[in-house]
Amino acid sequence: MAQIVAVVNQKGGVGKTTTAVNLTAALAAKGRRVLLCDLDPQGNATSGLGADKRTLTATVYDALLGEATADDVILHTPHGDLLPSNSSLAGAAVELVGAEDRNFVLRRLLDSVRDRYDDILIDCPPSLEMLTVNALCAADQVLVPVQCEYYALEGLSDLMSTMRAVKAKLNPSLSLRGVVLTMYDGRLHLSAQVAEEVRRHFPGKVFTAVVPRNVRLSEAPSHGLPVIAYDKFSRGAESYRAMAEEWIR
Repeated sequence: MAQIVAVVNQKGGVGKTTTAVNLTAALAAKGRRVLLCDLDPQGNATSGLGADKRTLTATVYDALLGEATADDVILHTPHGDLLPSNSSLAGAAVELVGAEDRNFVLRRLLDSVRDRYDDILIDCPPSLEMLTVNALCAADQVLVPVQCEYYALEGLSDLMSTMRAVKAKLNPSLSLRGVVLTMYDGRLHLSAQVAEEVRRHFPGKVFTAVVPRNVRLSEAPSHGLPVIAYDKFSRGAESYRAMAEEWIR
């Protein structure tokens, strides 16, 4: 039975989708049965695993509205299974407002397939609105990517407050899986300072594997590949392989 983990940070540009895609691929490469659910209307996780957003016949949007089953939508890729997304998902929040148990639509969808997987990751949109609340209600745990830059901790208090509210009112089993440091530049004193501050705020919850600033990580999505397939010897690929090992342990 899969653990469902929401990859969340309402700040954009922190490496959230990069982490969701590359952790999925690294876990799949280790023989894990992994499903990545793209819950961001931008659909970057979808293209990051090699699917063409423009030619999809069904997406997670259709499944959330009950117009398709998970099996109708799931794509099998060489780097893990995918519940794909595209810009049509942007309308889901409006269409779900009147739905009964609207916060639990994603949970019902993922529960229908969770016994087939070891890990289900949800790539959330960079906001704390209905889609993200659905992810938090569906998830057992939360993974938070934090970039090693000046504003790293800005907004994290809002995210933690939202998590506490969801845990108190909607999903009492929700917990923090961990925090992953991204965009780390060992040449900069600032990166070390931010890493130290994050570890102080989240004792025992920060992954040892740190994701560096890496050109190959930035290039891989344009080729529709996770970094371990694009350049398996790059520092980015090594960091996500290390993170996958830590995840399994």
